[in-house]
Amino acid sequence: MVKVVGVRFKHAGKIYYFDPVDIVLTAGDAVVVETVRGVEYGEVVVAPKEIEADDVVQPLKQVLRKATEEDVQKREENTAKEKTAFNIGLEKIERHGLPMKLVDVEYTFDGSKITFYFTADGRVDFRELVKDLASVFRTRIELRQIGVRDQAKMLGGLGPCGRFLCCATFLGDFEPVSIRMAKEQNLSLNPSKISGICGRLMCCLKFETELYKGGKEPDTKPASEGNGLCPLRAEGDSAGDGGSGEKEQKQSFSAHSEPTHDAQEKSADKEAEKPEHSKGKGSRNRKKRYRRPRNRPKKGQQPKGEDKSGR
Repeated sequence: MVKVVGVRFKHAGKIYYFDPVDIVLTAGDAVVVETVRGVEYGEVVVAPKEIEADDVVQPLKQVLRKATEEDVQKREENTAKEKTAFNIGLEKIERHGLPMKLVDVEYTFDGSKITFYFTADGRVDFRELVKDLASVFRTRIELRQIGVRDQAKMLGGLGPCGRFLCCATFLGDFEPVSIRMAKEQNLSLNPSKISGICGRLMCCLKFETELYKGGKEPDTKPASEGNGLCPLRAEGDSAGDGGSGEKEQKQSFSAHSEPTHDAQEKSADKEAEKPEHSKGKGSRNRKKRYRRPRNRPKKGQQPKGEDKSGR
């Protein structure tokens, strides 16, 4: 068993687990932890607990200390610097004429790196932009392209339901959502009805999917209803008499397919009433077309091999 504590760095962000060492922590405490990106400032959202060692992603980083007043003040200073860096980034992007939209700027806690988040329709060559920004801030610069769902999570807003966006409120990770979930819930398939402000399918379609799957009743219709089978065949299959139902079905079909003696007489009378020219193969009432023999000359044309003198 390993003792861990859950820390979140952004509001409604992903939860990361760290080793609390011997520090006494409770939910809501501000802490300074060591991460792959460097030293970061976060908030404890999961109180210390013990879990299996196999469930932990190794190596497990440690919590350095509880946040002090100096740490809180430094965090506020970084927030103010992020607003300034955002405005500078907009100016540089406009100067270079790049087809990209700046979404957010983030400083690391120790100020060793600045991350610029942006969206774009395709790949963007921002190498010159990075050099320009590095010359201004004199620190490491990272430009990270994100999708429209991440953009909505960072900016926030109101959804079609009138409430704040789920992704910006409490969702830590995005789960896959498909149009099949809307079909299972008997919702309208109109894109404007089931899409969020990001233009993608709403995340809330995932919430009740399992409930709709579990509430479906099994199909209790008999085999002879709505399955396209003959009732006689269905009865024979259900009886289990080794194919007797199939024999009955063949007999019923043959009984209907053989014409009776009265039917034969009626058909003979109708055939006798037909006119002679309509009987047989050439019964079509249309004028025959005259065709000239191939060797017969046309009217007024001299036959071949004869001259006008009759020789």
